[in-house]
Amino acid sequence: MADATPSQRIASADQYLERLALEAQDRDARRRLLASDLDTHDMAALHAALGGHEPDPEDPAAQSVGRRLALAYAEPPLAPPDVLTTDAAGITRLETAPPMQRTPLAPEAWSTNPFVRFGQRFRNWVGRGFRRRVRPAKPKPRWQWVATGRRWVLLVLIFGQSVIAANQMRTVLPGQGAQWLEMAILGLFVLLFAWVSAGFWTALMGFFQLLRGRDRYAIDSEVGDEPIDPSARTALLVPICNEDVPRVFAGVRATLESLRQSGNDRHFDLFILSDTFDPDTAIAETHAWLALCRDLDAFGQVFYRRRQRRVKRKSGNLDDFCRRWGALYRYMLVLDADSVMSGACLTRLVQMMEAHPDAGIVQTAPRASGRLNLYARMQQFATRVYGPLFTAGLHFWQLGESHYWGHNAIIRMAPFMRHCMLAPLPGKGSMSGEILSHDFVEAALMRRAGWGVWIAYELEGSYEEMPPNLLDELNRDRRWCHGNLMNFRLFLSKGIHPVHRAVFLTGLMSYISAPLWCLFLVLSTALLAVHTLSTPNYFPEPGMMFPVWPQWNPTLAVGLFGATATLLFLPKVLSVVLVWIQGSRQFGGPLKVFVSMVLESLFSMALAPVRMLFHTRFVLTSLMGWAIQWRSPSRENSDTTWGDAIRNHWSQTLIGAVWATGVYFMEPTFLWWLSPIVGAMMLSIPVSALSSRVGLGSACFRARLFRIPEETHPPRVLRRMVRHLGRMNAAAATPHFVQVVVDPV
Repeated sequence: MADATPSQRIASADQYLERLALEAQDRDARRRLLASDLDTHDMAALHAALGGHEPDPEDPAAQSVGRRLALAYAEPPLAPPDVLTTDAAGITRLETAPPMQRTPLAPEAWSTNPFVRFGQRFRNWVGRGFRRRVRPAKPKPRWQWVATGRRWVLLVLIFGQSVIAANQMRTVLPGQGAQWLEMAILGLFVLLFAWVSAGFWTALMGFFQLLRGRDRYAIDSEVGDEPIDPSARTALLVPICNEDVPRVFAGVRATLESLRQSGNDRHFDLFILSDTFDPDTAIAETHAWLALCRDLDAFGQVFYRRRQRRVKRKSGNLDDFCRRWGALYRYMLVLDADSVMSGACLTRLVQMMEAHPDAGIVQTAPRASGRLNLYARMQQFATRVYGPLFTAGLHFWQLGESHYWGHNAIIRMAPFMRHCMLAPLPGKGSMSGEILSHDFVEAALMRRAGWGVWIAYELEGSYEEMPPNLLDELNRDRRWCHGNLMNFRLFLSKGIHPVHRAVFLTGLMSYISAPLWCLFLVLSTALLAVHTLSTPNYFPEPGMMFPVWPQWNPTLAVGLFGATATLLFLPKVLSVVLVWIQGSRQFGGPLKVFVSMVLESLFSMALAPVRMLFHTRFVLTSLMGWAIQWRSPSRENSDTTWGDAIRNHWSQTLIGAVWATGVYFMEPTFLWWLSPIVGAMMLSIPVSALSSRVGLGSACFRARLFRIPEETHPPRVLRRMVRHLGRMNAAAATPHFVQVVVDPV
């Protein structure tokens, strides 16, 4: 500036002042606030005039930091003056969070070795003189007795059905299950069939529960519309990390507006808990928070906190909130970055917790919506049509000892802070350290402490989004796979309720069933090779008078195949029947919903072998300790390019082609049985690429295929979210990190 002409210095100062008004609508207000006689011929004098100090040649801009922040953010009508504060170093900062009320939190170390616990109990028993400790018996509520009886029925059904299927499978095998290879195949078949059977009976009970329409054990069955106790403060928490900022704040704004419309917003505060480490995204979050607070006059109700030390990922983010501000609230309601919840739903959740003082967690059943890709629209349809059966079925078997999925759920703060802090898993390697999938573990700890964990499966107004394409879903599955494998280490942990031990087991089976199925197919192919390429021995024992002929009963094989297909697809048919009974107009009509079910079933069959290979790889890489990256999922309707599809699916295509060729040369007729599997592998590249197309998804929408009520008649809270998202995306670009450094504000 020393060599600049006076006119250039004047122009630079004017431009600097102009940049104090980052938004056109605030320009006049900020110019009125800047009512000072500034020497625009000198930048040092300008900073001195702004800050009210003498010019400092060493660092003139530092003198005006507080005043520039006030002009930009913290003077009426832009924001209340107390939005600015001075830290211990004397630096002026934005006050984005309330005063802290710290609570000391300490997790309990895990006791995962039952032999160590047995030895400890034995020593305690000896120390008491071989007398048993008498503990006062606590009366069980009726729902616990009912749930125990139902679970025994479920075990009998699964066991009985699996025994019958195993005997049928044994008769199908050529050697009647007498050979080692056949024994291994039979063992894998029993495990996989029992897994499918559990899902079938869960969906069937859910169907009857929803068909009946009345559930005396539902968490909301006896909840009225009583006013909320003013002391029952609830914190809405939105933990984020490098997320799509417009999508996050559009959902937050729609949720807050719906809550205000309900008239109960005075009982809630909202916290944006950021773990973002990308500087541009962090600036965008701060900018969006300020805009939200200004537009809705939400200063003092909507807060923003960004952690400097990102410990324990999402669970650590929530722990940090509990440690700083948890004592100020009775409940916390956790939302995901793509969550949207209506004010009526939020109010109802608080009323449930108030009506059931023994409830620790109430989980909603979020409904998927908002995606346009063909793949995502089919997944939305599947979760919207089939999902209610499985969710109601889970509630039928579990009642108050149910799941927590990590978001769209309300949690009682005091027991959570006391009992649900997560210690790292002991040991070394990939299955130790900080817990990755925290939700199942927190539910288990809450129940271990004596608090109920419920699913409000019929509560409306809770929404989320699905991954837009197969590759994004598989990236998410890789993280979940590693987390569920780690969680199974807690299967024998001290004090865990049997139901939550079963939850850990089902979480494991969700992914380990893939390598089990893959091994089953490989061994079946190996058995085919043994019988095709080797000379049969009709006299396996010396001195036999009569030959032992290999037996093959195609009728039994077809019957077993039909029974397995029934377990897999009957729940989908029952879901459509339930939609017909309850009204199918919002799903596109009775014929369209049936056609959508058939197409979705064919599509899921085509993807099952592809998922099998990916999940098998995920299990193996997790066990071997290969590092994975925990990135935020895509929040956009992104297509899969042909290049991405080829890079990610060429190996499945090659495996399918080699497998099919080998089977064809050994026994061409067997290829008919294997064709749905190897054919799906060979078609994985076009299926993955084409199913991600937004154009195909839009065409299906126009044809009334894969319709869901949230598309046919969108709820008001979703319409608001879409409107806010469009407005934010169309607005001027948010300042990025470099602009923030060089800008006046």
